[in-house]
Amino acid sequence: MKSLLLLSSLVSYTYSAVVPRAEEQVDYSGFKVVRLELPEANSDIEAQIEELAAHVLNPGKTSHLDVVVAPESVDAVTALVTESSIINEDVGAALAEEGELLIQEVPAESWFTAYHSYADHLTFLRDLQGGFTSQSEIFTTGSSVQGRALTGIHIWGSGGKGSKPAVVIHGTVHAREWISTMTTEYFAWQLLTKYAGNATVKALVDKFDYYIIPVVNPDGFVYSQTTDRLWRKNRQTVSSSSCVGRDINRNWPYKWEVPGGASTNPCSETYKGQTAGDSPENLGLRTQINQLRDSGGVTLYLDIHSYGQYILWPYGYDCNLVVHNDAQHRSLATRAAAAIRAVSGTRYTIGPACATLYATTGDSTDYTDGVGNATYSYTYELRDTGNYGFTLPASQIQPTVRETWEGLVSMVKDA
Repeated sequence: MKSLLLLSSLVSYTYSAVVPRAEEQVDYSGFKVVRLELPEANSDIEAQIEELAAHVLNPGKTSHLDVVVAPESVDAVTALVTESSIINEDVGAALAEEGELLIQEVPAESWFTAYHSYADHLTFLRDLQGGFTSQSEIFTTGSSVQGRALTGIHIWGSGGKGSKPAVVIHGTVHAREWISTMTTEYFAWQLLTKYAGNATVKALVDKFDYYIIPVVNPDGFVYSQTTDRLWRKNRQTVSSSSCVGRDINRNWPYKWEVPGGASTNPCSETYKGQTAGDSPENLGLRTQINQLRDSGGVTLYLDIHSYGQYILWPYGYDCNLVVHNDAQHRSLATRAAAAIRAVSGTRYTIGPACATLYATTGDSTDYTDGVGNATYSYTYELRDTGNYGFTLPASQIQPTVRETWEGLVSMVKDA
């Protein structure tokens, strides 16, 4: 997608650590989120929308697109479709509701009342692990384009480290999905801090080994905090283009070559990369999955995203295919959605990814199912359904993490 917000001077990156050039932070004051109802199968109109919009928030959606548009471009964008509505009058004002990035002591539950810098998220993990050294460890699996290690926490219970099948949880694949960072950290916080005094949590931890990476796209996440709050991809350059970034969740080397579920345009939000698995972040993630597959096996894989309130399972690459244990996937998702709804009434839509939402190729859950041999693979799309979208206010962090935790508890009990 040709972004009106990208600065003309782009930094060249290598796979080693570099010091990026300072860039001015994007100001979204007055920008609007417009929902555009799409005519059937009109790729020309979609291409024109991408040229005019600053960001497409739900790329791949076939019924409508939510786009961030500069005030001066609203009329031009809405003129391309017969039906449109403004769902956010001022993106800058919505960003202000997220609050300032907060520094505070952890691991207290008050951590989950504000958003935090990437450095503080790493401190959170280390402080949390430091309180439970006999049943947790910090691990890394590869590094990013700019040399940041993909850092996670491994948690275990009775039987010792590595004695049980794996539950793998990834967050912040897409940089702008900050609520996914907080939610994955809340899972780790609950599993460790409640183990000694809560029989339900103890049973969960004793049943599986947990491998949780709250931020699998660290470069993009940092860029979303310093420069462009709505940045999605990693920060990998493309030799043939001035546009930056691959969509890590369209880069997995499984059905990557299938057309229609990702973009070959380096400027697109869903750019799949030049070759399958050519992002260093994806290499680190699939190395982790393959190693766990070859040891104790992966029982449950969760890829935590926002927004839309969905629980999705394979397949993304073909809407006509049904995963071999579709009934079991549906059963777990049904109970998890009910557990979430019981907390605060939040309703989730469930179903196979392609048939329920849209086609995706080279995505994580298809890989973890087809190559990683995971028993269950799910994508969660957290709050909300578009009012705030990726800029969920800080006041919604605790309600979101608490209800999603109940969904995780339900899935792990049944897995």
